[in-house]
Amino acid sequence: MVDLHTHSTASDGTLEPAELVRKAMDCGVKALSLTDHDTLSGLKEAAAQASELDMKFIPGIEISADFSPGTMHMLGYYVDADDSVLKQKLSWLREGRDRRNTLILQMLEKQGYPVEMKELEVYAKGESVGRPHIARAMVAKGYVGNEEEAFNRFLAKGGPAYANKERMHPTRAMELVIGAGGLPVLAHPQTLDLNSTELADLLAELKEAGLAGVETYYFSHSEEEMFLYKHIADDLDLIVTGGTDYHGPGFKGIELGRGLGGMMVPDEVVDRLEEEHKVRSGS
Repeated sequence: MVDLHTHSTASDGTLEPAELVRKAMDCGVKALSLTDHDTLSGLKEAAAQASELDMKFIPGIEISADFSPGTMHMLGYYVDADDSVLKQKLSWLREGRDRRNTLILQMLEKQGYPVEMKELEVYAKGESVGRPHIARAMVAKGYVGNEEEAFNRFLAKGGPAYANKERMHPTRAMELVIGAGGLPVLAHPQTLDLNSTELADLLAELKEAGLAGVETYYFSHSEEEMFLYKHIADDLDLIVTGGTDYHGPGFKGIELGRGLGGMMVPDEVVDRLEEEHKVRSGS
């Protein structure tokens, strides 16, 4: 079993990096990638725990990219956790998150739902603080019944407490991943809000800039969407990847390695990623 899209307390997950790895092992996951938002800080802890458990571990990252009409996230696999250039740019992105968080809290207060920045510290254990932490604080204060309601009513794009943040151009995000020794992979293409022709054109353009793969297996992708993404990826000779976007127990009912229960990422995905990484790194 394979899961190449997970989050820990280093960003907006609820399990410590080592806890996440142990949980994955208990769930039968044999190959795991930690892909926290805009931070590399959990990778060494997760890698050490995976080594102890003899689990295949791929160091990863998830970077927000500037895109319209939908939203774009770029995954990076095999990134060097000590790469200074990538770390510097990720710090810039986190500073943008902090500025956005301040704006969101100001909007919530104006609407009668005050949340103080210090309250987020209870939920934000790492250096990357974001909307999920605000959602958890809103649940704790009784403003909403659960995190999903917080997003649907307030925090989602277009919501009354939504604020934009600094993002980098997709090709710049890929350059940073490649510069750190990694493979850039487009996350959950469903969120791009493109039709099939537009998506194929975009992926062809991104491939020219270094894109290595497309996240096809994903907890909220329908069978039709997965078929489409695989078809486009095959046509462009892009690697088909997948992951659950696991954030911790109870989050949207997602299980490690299984998504909502029926998702299964083929083992050969890891083999293809390894082969491509060796080719690009010259090893």
